[in-house]
Amino acid sequence: MADGVFSRAFKGTVRPIELGRRLIREMDEHRSVDVKGRRTVPNEFTVWLSPTDHAGFADIDETLITELREAAREYARDEGYHFVGPIVVELAVDNALKAGRFGISSQTKESPGGIGAGGLVVPSGERIALTEATTSMGRAQDCTIVLNDLNVSRRHAEVKPLGTGFVLYDLGSTNGTKLNGVRLDGSRPLKDGDVITLGATQIRFEAS
Repeated sequence: MADGVFSRAFKGTVRPIELGRRLIREMDEHRSVDVKGRRTVPNEFTVWLSPTDHAGFADIDETLITELREAAREYARDEGYHFVGPIVVELAVDNALKAGRFGISSQTKESPGGIGAGGLVVPSGERIALTEATTSMGRAQDCTIVLNDLNVSRRHAEVKPLGTGFVLYDLGSTNGTKLNGVRLDGSRPLKDGDVITLGATQIRFEAS
């Protein structure tokens, strides 16, 4: 949290790092254990700010929301927490709050269809959220993730939801697909932190 927007100057009286710390404490306080024995935590958060502080974050609100989501995701990975749906953060105004005061409310909300949260992080750093639809990867322009890599086939690989997780499939690519450095033979369930290699391109899977 010491990096990025958490260390920037801002106009309000609430520091961004305070929001980050309170958000992960919200996760700790509302964790529970599901039927599979996994520790699940809230994935949707509303940050309540005074009108003054909300206006003070106006210039960095999108960046702040992105970094609060990343802080939640990294903390969940470190603590072994699980989300049942995508992480959502909203900044809202509470007119009853004085400047410098804030609150955070949270809820646990499943993804449509009950699939787990997941995403693919491409080399640019962009995170592609996984859904019930198939996520295709390759050089073809109609792929979900288009890769400008001559060592990648037009339709190289794809990720599909299965149960509460996701599975990686090689589509008979010329140069093959590697998972954590090992050539994939058909398909393999994905685990948090897995690295998918297509040609010279690496894509990281995030289960949180």
